[in-house]
Amino acid sequence: MKALLIIDVQNDFMPGGALPVPKGDRVVPVINRLQKRFDLVVATQDWHPKGHSSFASAHEEKEVFDVLKIHGLDQVLWPDHCVQESTGAEFHPQLQTSKIESIFRKGTSQEIDSYSGFYDNAHLKSTGLSGYLKDKGVSEIYIAGLAGEFCVYFSVQDALAEGFSAVLIEDATKPLDREAFEAAKIDILRKGGKIISSESLL
Repeated sequence: MKALLIIDVQNDFMPGGALPVPKGDRVVPVINRLQKRFDLVVATQDWHPKGHSSFASAHEEKEVFDVLKIHGLDQVLWPDHCVQESTGAEFHPQLQTSKIESIFRKGTSQEIDSYSGFYDNAHLKSTGLSGYLKDKGVSEIYIAGLAGEFCVYFSVQDALAEGFSAVLIEDATKPLDREAFEAAKIDILRKGGKIISSESLL
């Protein structure tokens, strides 16, 4: 079975949001069109507690986009974003959600970030997404959403590591940084993932 995995299509990642992905809103109509092509659609949601360790505001004398070590891992410090129960954490209002069968929340632990939809960044805690998809008989995962070189990229990596066939839908994702996304795409292909356009599915 093929599944569509929608990554973090949330208000704070849209233009005007707390951590805007350039042209991030443009993925919404593409993802809406794609959903009807899949028997199973699932989504992730960044869901941070207030004062999360990945927020620059949680660290004195640190600025947004500074990098520091947290539990031995490099952590980019972000603006406060996708705080639990906030408007910014809600899905984009134009995202069609009626076909989404399950939502997997990530970044819920105060002390560690979670880019991937499958695990936190240290792989200490699973979201349950892998087991859910395997129980459903999924073998191929098509991945779309935000941001391309972070949460989408890490989700593709973990999907491959979990034994799925992983396909990035390039025009259904947008990055924060174009050059970093190009490097991420090279790595995806090197690890056995695939990259396609939505046109091949529609």
